[in-house]
Amino acid sequence: MKKSSFVALILGTVSGVLFALGMCMALLPEWNAFTEGVVFGVVGIILGVITALIWCKMENKEMPRLNGKNVLRTVYGIFAALVLGLGMCMCLVWNMIVWGTIVGLVGIIMLIALIPMVKGIK
Repeated sequence: MKKSSFVALILGTVSGVLFALGMCMALLPEWNAFTEGVVFGVVGIILGVITALIWCKMENKEMPRLNGKNVLRTVYGIFAALVLGLGMCMCLVWNMIVWGTIVGLVGIIMLIALIPMVKGIK
């Protein structure tokens, strides 16, 4: 494993955990930690952006351009992740096991379809 990949792995994991913990803190009323959760979530997002910048610098690559195609891919990826999350909520929170499984599988298929959208098919 290259040093740049290892650094990106560590920083990406830390930023993802901070973001996820922040969202749990902010969205679960039992925790009573909305403000702290927002702070953790923002720190996770900032660390994720810093991780991307550091990785690009270590790999001597430039950041992806901000064009319509990349924005559309990002919106699609966010929507696919939300569909997967909805399926999980349907199963785990609302006890709709069959429909939740179907919606979750649709979300997984949507996320898998993101790979050829970004990398292309050769």
